[in-house]
Amino acid sequence: MIICQTRPSAAEMVLHVARHLIEPAPPHPDEPWAVQSLADGAAGTALLHIEAARSHAQPWSNAHRWISAAVSGQVSAADTTGLFLGAPAIGFLLSTPPAEFDRLYARAWRTVHQHVLALAHRRTDAALARIHCGDLATFAEYDLFYGLTGIGAYLLRTSPEDGALERILRYLVALTRPLAPGAGGLPGWWVGHDPRRGHSRHFPGGHGNLGAAHGITGPLLLLAQALRHGIEVPGHRDAILTICEHLNTWRQDTATGPWWPEHLSRRDLDHRHPHRPHAARPSWCYGTSGIARAGQLAGVALHGTDLQALYEEALYRALTDPAQLANITDTGLCHGWAGIYQTAARAAADALDPRLRELLPTLGHALLDHARLDPTAAPGLLNGAAGTALALSTLATQQLPSTGWDACLLIN
Repeated sequence: MIICQTRPSAAEMVLHVARHLIEPAPPHPDEPWAVQSLADGAAGTALLHIEAARSHAQPWSNAHRWISAAVSGQVSAADTTGLFLGAPAIGFLLSTPPAEFDRLYARAWRTVHQHVLALAHRRTDAALARIHCGDLATFAEYDLFYGLTGIGAYLLRTSPEDGALERILRYLVALTRPLAPGAGGLPGWWVGHDPRRGHSRHFPGGHGNLGAAHGITGPLLLLAQALRHGIEVPGHRDAILTICEHLNTWRQDTATGPWWPEHLSRRDLDHRHPHRPHAARPSWCYGTSGIARAGQLAGVALHGTDLQALYEEALYRALTDPAQLANITDTGLCHGWAGIYQTAARAAADALDPRLRELLPTLGHALLDHARLDPTAAPGLLNGAAGTALALSTLATQQLPSTGWDACLLIN
């Protein structure tokens, strides 16, 4: 006798994960701040329950439980906080509940938001002073996770008219200018550490990062998104074109499509060739998915159809290349199938190239198949089950998320 077992659908997988993550763990006494993390804390998992309530008829009490857990302690607005930890993370979270729950969260959001505005000004002051001194940057100054790009992403979502966002955009324009001649004419976003934030013999004198998470693609995403929404500062368009020119310089063209190195060393600059001989995984965080979405948005913002078409072609080629896709080994948002699917869904919605929309079912099947293999993965948004389930929700509903949760990746 043959017994057929029906495989769970994407919607069933979303509900399975939501039920698996029904109760938040109490804050760890040694790390009470960890619940405020979008990456792997209660704040990130709360986004899943908010989306599940809005798109999958789940009770709001589940979302409220996780929101309450995320704000259960003192919310940090220290200068080390950013979009993925502390006040900006909590502000982003509190911006996602539907309007009918404003009475529960609006007062808390306004309080947190004022602290984020003050943080944005302090951080911008420090970054501009660093540029004036001609010192090298760090990831923490400008990146999406903890730097000014991430804080700018939050402000673009919540208060685009505020002067704090304008100052961040002006800073990002300054970041695209070469460092002082004494620094050897390095790109303004060159950091003084290696890709792991340390110092190693492989990256003497630091490195230049091209990824969306920690590299110059993050600022490109924010600059393009802001311009697309009609927000422009002096030098804005030139800054976008400068980054696109840098990406074009380091694009590696192959028979299966272009790819970009994750990072560059001083030796790479001297030899004008990346040290890595082949493409890595086409992930959101460092790979072609994130870079191509940024380039596509730059084309949209600048009304440059040729630029948009170039990056849509790059995304399509990467996501149809078996060799590159074989490097995707997990389901997470950061560097796995969930991030690829969510980025492709956003890109397809804006695409001139119809092949990206036609590709979504194939990518959706791949995401679902991999998610079924590990249905009770660790909690967390970036690398855990919550982020995978959010991308599965997009697949299940065949609609872009009603909460706009993926604004934290700057892909929308």
